[in-house]
Amino acid sequence: MSELVTGDAVVLGLRPAKLPSRALALVIDLAAVGTVFVLVSIGMALATASLDDAAVAAVTVATFLLVLVGAPIAVETLTHGRSLGKLACGLRVVRDDGGPIRFRHALVRGAMGVVEILATLGAVASVASLVSARGRRLGDVFAGTLVVRERVPAGRAAAVPPPPPWLIGRFAGLDLSAVPDDLWLAVRQYLTRMHQLDAAVGRGMSERLAGELAARTGVPAPPDVPAAAFLAAVVNERQARDARRAFGGGPAAASVAHPAPVAHPAPVAHPAPAPLPAPVQAAPVRSAGQDGTAAVTRADAVRPPAGGFAPPA
Repeated sequence: MSELVTGDAVVLGLRPAKLPSRALALVIDLAAVGTVFVLVSIGMALATASLDDAAVAAVTVATFLLVLVGAPIAVETLTHGRSLGKLACGLRVVRDDGGPIRFRHALVRGAMGVVEILATLGAVASVASLVSARGRRLGDVFAGTLVVRERVPAGRAAAVPPPPPWLIGRFAGLDLSAVPDDLWLAVRQYLTRMHQLDAAVGRGMSERLAGELAARTGVPAPPDVPAAAFLAAVVNERQARDARRAFGGGPAAASVAHPAPVAHPAPVAHPAPAPLPAPVQAAPVRSAGQDGTAAVTRADAVRPPAGGFAPPA
């Protein structure tokens, strides 16, 4: 990580891009610009078919300068250092102090790129990037710029301190669409390192950033809120909106679903057991006596009479 020191003595923990990521971004940029150059050249060739050779040569040189040199300069100026390849690789060109580049920085980089990239097929730029401690090519050295990585791994990103509880949700109606990314980056860098600054320097920087943020949103900062707390509350509001968009429009806190109650199984109705059949009483067995009369069984002998009187034995 490279430590860049701003004019307010704030150390910015930016991560310079290495040669492989810069080479990949350059290949993407050259492929896009080369495609546009071929299409424009074909159109110009058809349009200048009736001209003489000198006019065709002049048009070819003008097309080369406008497409291969002027287009990258215009793109870096308008996007503040993010071309198509850098956007795909998560890179960005910034000044040595971490601020966004201007037209003069993009112009110097583009002019030097003709020599160290186009004329030498990137050999000079590769050697200069390998020799430099921060991976800068000659165009970066002369322009006072640096290519950094915007995508920081989650484990290495410094956490932004939360705002006071009484400020959470207070700026929910604030329009943040006009706030540029470089201002968000500056606010985030300040919030993560404000405890390392001198009190006077930190207060002045927070007031300046709060003024810029209020100018972009069109709503002045509340006079009863400290500048640092205002910055933390606005950053927290932006993170909450990003979380709502990421989780489908619901609040971030509601993204954690509560577990559904466990449904207990319904009791199984067992059929009532069938009643046992009544025992079948055996019919009394009568045996014939010697005299031919029917003999009474033992059960009949011991059965009491119906009247309830039992004779003595």
